[in-house]
Amino acid sequence: MNQDMVRKQKKYRRTWISFAVILFLLLLVFFSAINTGSLSVSFGQLLRGLFVEYDENVAAVYDLRFPRILISMLAGAAIAVSGVLFQAILKNPLADPGIIGISSGAGFAAVCVSTFFPTLYFFTPFAAFFGGVAAFFLVYCLSWKQGLSPLRIILTGVAVDALFTGLSSIFSTMTGGQRTGVASIVEANITQKTWSDVGTLFPYVLAGLFLAILFVGECNLLSLEDKTARGLGINVNRTRIVISLTAVLLASVSTAVAGAVSFLGLIVPHIGRLLVGSDHKVLIPFSTLAGAFTFLLADTIGRTIAAPYEVSAAVIMSVVGGPFFILLLRRSKKYGN
Repeated sequence: MNQDMVRKQKKYRRTWISFAVILFLLLLVFFSAINTGSLSVSFGQLLRGLFVEYDENVAAVYDLRFPRILISMLAGAAIAVSGVLFQAILKNPLADPGIIGISSGAGFAAVCVSTFFPTLYFFTPFAAFFGGVAAFFLVYCLSWKQGLSPLRIILTGVAVDALFTGLSSIFSTMTGGQRTGVASIVEANITQKTWSDVGTLFPYVLAGLFLAILFVGECNLLSLEDKTARGLGINVNRTRIVISLTAVLLASVSTAVAGAVSFLGLIVPHIGRLLVGSDHKVLIPFSTLAGAFTFLLADTIGRTIAAPYEVSAAVIMSVVGGPFFILLLRRSKKYGN
């Protein structure tokens, strides 16, 4: 009994330390991102320029860098939580909205709107959501064969991702390869994002994260066998559909604004489970902070690693996430069948 209490106390302490560390790192990277570039402002100057008196340098940082920083944080949080939800409903720790084709399906729908109906820009998240739903439905149906095999989901998702990525690239080429809305979605480039893009992304991400928090109990139950979950009073099919739509919403709206980013929704949940455990009541809030930190860090590194040129955060995540995915695949005997 005493050993159980000691274990619980250690776990509780590790959880709080993990939250404190990730919050500190997020604030550290946030301030570093503000000062990455030709203009730099001190913390005191930033506060005075934002809340007390006009400062030309602070105003430039506010208009040019803050939207990009906030989009990085919002998109990172959304993609990470989407990965947590997909892994819960598919019972597949390798599920990621980028790997299984959700992001590319959403990106293709957003590209179609940007190409053929540019005046309907503010409806892009809606189109991206339906594109993500279509991609998820396609992967789910093609993977089903007397049940869902984790390996079939991954292989089918890779094929669907390649299909929609290729179609998006075709439309990008048709626009002349210019830095248009189409190119920014395909290349996951957030250089020219503005406060209107923040306003477009924020309500959807907020709604998606709120829904994810509401379903933390159901996510825990879905880790059990379906028969056991039903015995506990859970309508498994309906719950899985609702959580799936929430996960698709988070991944799709992020793709519509920030572009398709792979591996973020894979890496963050795994690190979260190592640090705070598998209870979704803790894992989802932690993944929200860790996802925001990871995407913002990747974007900040991309801005500095080849200055004055930039490398998109999606490329940074692919370079880091590819080996991480291979390592997980090799370590898991479950996927060798």
